[in-house]
Amino acid sequence: MAKIKRSSGKGVRRAAKSQSRAAGARRAKAKTTGFVDGAMGILPFTEEQWSRIWLAIIIGGAVALAWVIANLAGVPAMAQAQVAQVAADAGFEVRQVRVTGTNRMDEREVYARALARRDQPMPQVDIEQLRDDLLELPWVADARVSVQLPDTLAIDIVEREPHAVLEKADRLVLIDAEGHELAPVAADKVEGQLRISGLGSAKQVSNLDRLLAAAPALQPQVAGAEWIGNRRWNVTFKSDQVLALPEGEDEAASALVKFARMDGQNRLLGGKVANFDMRDPPRIYMRVPGRSEEVSLAGNSQ
Repeated sequence: MAKIKRSSGKGVRRAAKSQSRAAGARRAKAKTTGFVDGAMGILPFTEEQWSRIWLAIIIGGAVALAWVIANLAGVPAMAQAQVAQVAADAGFEVRQVRVTGTNRMDEREVYARALARRDQPMPQVDIEQLRDDLLELPWVADARVSVQLPDTLAIDIVEREPHAVLEKADRLVLIDAEGHELAPVAADKVEGQLRISGLGSAKQVSNLDRLLAAAPALQPQVAGAEWIGNRRWNVTFKSDQVLALPEGEDEAASALVKFARMDGQNRLLGGKVANFDMRDPPRIYMRVPGRSEEVSLAGNSQ
């Protein structure tokens, strides 16, 4: 009689356990993959950007390792050179420049300074020195410079604001509220802007602003101001009439306020008087074209 060979119960159980473990591993892998894919789907990166991020991490690790090895060898200069070489070989060098914030200035001046670093390895780019170079440009009030791996220098410019027009002997120049000269400008481009003149007048712009602010009703009527003898102002109104103010900030402000009050009462601006002289308070002297004598009024009228 033939014998029937029975399969071992232990073997069957081992096979079942093995299959169960494999199935569990597949489920865990699928779950993990699904979680990672889901997380990557939520984050705002494309597949290409993810590849660049991982590349940056890998290259960064290699650069850090090279730096540590060279420093352990006691050669910091070699460390820096090694880091730069590894970065350059990996494509981490300046190839692009992105500039933002330039509205009035010539953007090419920014690129000229930034592109002097072209093809430099990123670790060798001196960000602070580049910022200092940019701050030398007349229009630049501030500059923010950053490195965007693998190959871009990002520059954000904060421009100075034109505040007045400085009249020089041979040209007109835009200046900001601190008196910094920004750029030459054509006469037909500055209509309506405050004009200042006189030796040293650019350094007195902030003082002039405070003076005009003392009489806000007059301020819209002011066309320009001349700094006389490095000590006082002559103010020219849009009516082409000129007001001579006394020396001293307080004295000039007081005279301008008095003139504003008198103008409100007597409508001096737009009248026949060409020149007003308040250098001898409390009186005001007025000159009318065609008359040889000056008219004098008390400047303390209420």
